[in-house]
Amino acid sequence: MSPAETPDGDLPATPDDDRAPVRVLLVDDEPLVRQGMSMILAAETDLQVVGEAGDGKEAVARVRGEAPDVVCMDVRMPDLDGIRATELVLRLPDPPKVLVVTTFEHDGYVLDALLAGASGLLLKRASAVEMVQAVRTIAHGESLLFPDAVRSLLRPRARTSAYTGPELTPREQEVLSAVARGASNAEIAADIFVGIETVRTHVAAVLRKLGARDRTQATVIAYRTGLVDP
Repeated sequence: MSPAETPDGDLPATPDDDRAPVRVLLVDDEPLVRQGMSMILAAETDLQVVGEAGDGKEAVARVRGEAPDVVCMDVRMPDLDGIRATELVLRLPDPPKVLVVTTFEHDGYVLDALLAGASGLLLKRASAVEMVQAVRTIAHGESLLFPDAVRSLLRPRARTSAYTGPELTPREQEVLSAVARGASNAEIAADIFVGIETVRTHVAAVLRKLGARDRTQATVIAYRTGLVDP
């Protein structure tokens, strides 16, 4: 799945949308990194950088004050790292989506951030176009999921607990497996010969039964409970 796709397989929000700009908070202990990201994102009319933070503690305070839609979160920071900051941010009322910004996709810190509730990851070497697409995709409901990286991170720690939630139907299990592969709704619909609205219904049911906020969390839960083999 391309990071430019939405849950329906369409392109993500564009500057032509009537919706309000996506509010973005940048968190990194390197001022030059924040400056570069800010310049890239601020150039887009549908994105608005509402603040910056240099560590996790400041990030939590900024989220409370600025109410961003997306937090671009570095993981390795002094004082309070991005993993703990992600946990604290996601406990707040109406929390934002967290996009982990990292140097290495196979870093153990990335797995910890995903387990803490982050909705996706972006490599620091990503292009400006990829960065903009990532923020838009995260903001509008689709996890930016790199299945190969997530599988390799979770494989050594797979099946750490048993699934005890509501039983999934065979079709829901099929949809969950496709979601874990990174398939969009359009791709799933084509694979199982149903309409996109039907897929949406199945995905919503899977997220509800797993207690997952998005596709990334559903995939993490599926791998760790053995519902899907990574």
